[in-house]
Amino acid sequence: QVQLVESGGGLVQPGGSLRLSCTASGFTFSNYAMSWYRQAPGKERELVASITRAGNRPNYADPVKGRFTISRDNAKNTVYLQMNSLKPEDTAVYYCNGLGPYSYWGQGTQVTVSS
Repeated sequence: QVQLVESGGGLVQPGGSLRLSCTASGFTFSNYAMSWYRQAPGKERELVASITRAGNRPNYADPVKGRFTISRDNAKNTVYLQMNSLKPEDTAVYYCNGLGPYSYWGQGTQVTVSS
């Protein structure tokens, strides 16, 4: 059974940090490029960051460049998103996605940035 399980979301004040994790099972993690997406209320889901199968060449959406870092540990079947200098506009449900022979999605984790 394929699963992507996100964790690490929560409520944080502006300027704070969170680290999201997404642990995969049921498929060969190292064969999949991994990405983080987010969806704010009333908005479409958008790509936040992506990373290749080997863990190099990360890519970031312009709004998060310099603040977010994506990484992966293929030995642990886990992809991470370190989020620093968080802003209220980062508030959204964050989803991880695995893209390879198939596309897999997690259930999402809520991130709320508010004072």
